[in-house]
Amino acid sequence: MQRILVTALGDLLGEGLNLKGRFVNLMLRHVKKRVPPYRLPRAVRLLDALAQGARAPRAPVAPRADDLAFLQYTGGTTGVAKGAMLTHGNVLANVQQAKVWVGNQLDANAETVLTPLPLYHIYSLTINALIFLALGGRNILIANPRDMKRVMKVLQHETFSCISAVNTLYSALLDHAAFRQRDFSGLKLAMAGGMAMQKAVADRFRAVTGKPVVEGYGLTECSPIVSMNPVDIAGADAGQPHPEGSIGLPAPSTQVRFRKDDGTWAGIGEAGELCVKGPQVMKGYWNRPDETAKVFADGWLMTGDIGVMDARGYIRLVDRKKDMILMSGFNVYPNEIEDVVAMHPGVREVAAIGVPDPVLGERVKVFIVKRDPALTEAALIQFCRQQLTGYKVPRIVEFRASLPQSTIGKILRRQLRDEEIAKAANQSQT
Repeated sequence: MQRILVTALGDLLGEGLNLKGRFVNLMLRHVKKRVPPYRLPRAVRLLDALAQGARAPRAPVAPRADDLAFLQYTGGTTGVAKGAMLTHGNVLANVQQAKVWVGNQLDANAETVLTPLPLYHIYSLTINALIFLALGGRNILIANPRDMKRVMKVLQHETFSCISAVNTLYSALLDHAAFRQRDFSGLKLAMAGGMAMQKAVADRFRAVTGKPVVEGYGLTECSPIVSMNPVDIAGADAGQPHPEGSIGLPAPSTQVRFRKDDGTWAGIGEAGELCVKGPQVMKGYWNRPDETAKVFADGWLMTGDIGVMDARGYIRLVDRKKDMILMSGFNVYPNEIEDVVAMHPGVREVAAIGVPDPVLGERVKVFIVKRDPALTEAALIQFCRQQLTGYKVPRIVEFRASLPQSTIGKILRRQLRDEEIAKAANQSQT
């Protein structure tokens, strides 16, 4: 029998009469109109279910390592979202891998992490919630990171020693004067994941805070951490810093290889699809054996990301395999284009995609959100010509007020491609 539980934001904000929670629910529904009208005849309120459960006899449960802990759905940024079957063993292994990696760089029971990400996403669920819970840390939860005025109000009387965010959120924070004027002397660790960290944003963050952004890499299917850069920043700066643009070294007990298009394994310095083995890798996709078979080969999880490893073991991502642009027989990777365009001071956000071309196969098109209203297409293309090989220079520039983003702020190239395909279909019909 299926049951539907319905909850509201204020349900668990207090005990007893929970007047604060009731007030929050009332404001969200009737004043701010954040809750749309709905009708679920057989739904049960969460608070009612908890009250019923409190009266029921309790039977101890002893979960095994291979029991399912989460059906964690993928972001669906390159296709239909699928439920990754993550076991208790997968998740606990990833938490332990991170704790070993961090070592003594963070103090138990003394850290506060800023979380401008939804906890239902695997990135913040594992890193911000579970790992910092294991460290005895405290979370500052930001319900709506896009409301930067509200974020600054929340942070007005808060201090944090760690922050975990994505590239677009770091950029938005840095654009706000109140954030730039904060005292960052207590900041120990700034982490980035979820999407490629652009050099321009990372450089701005270091200039403002005096701290680097430590980038890592993961995916839902790996609970999510696969690789991490060292967090011993003082030691790294004094010795051998990690390569620029690196997503780090494989996590403890994690094997990483790169598969070329012909099915052979790539060597050091050769690009290929990043493949993973480790205790954090999922069992498969929920009720999708067909999709599970597509991503596993000889026990290796094929991530769909193109990367390369250097002689020191550091990994650099090139781009998503599905996002690659094929232009006159040359492979063009959107990440490289976006990284260059983002360096222009007049650009706030950028996305690059390939659009069909009858002669070239595909052309590079960039979508731009301006920081400087005076920025022109000609000026941007001229800037790109100075930084990129000729065939990589964008042929089409479209300025927009905003770009489509996922719930964690990842720019959705697939949605932009779908829009271009629909536009081309409409033009051909007319």
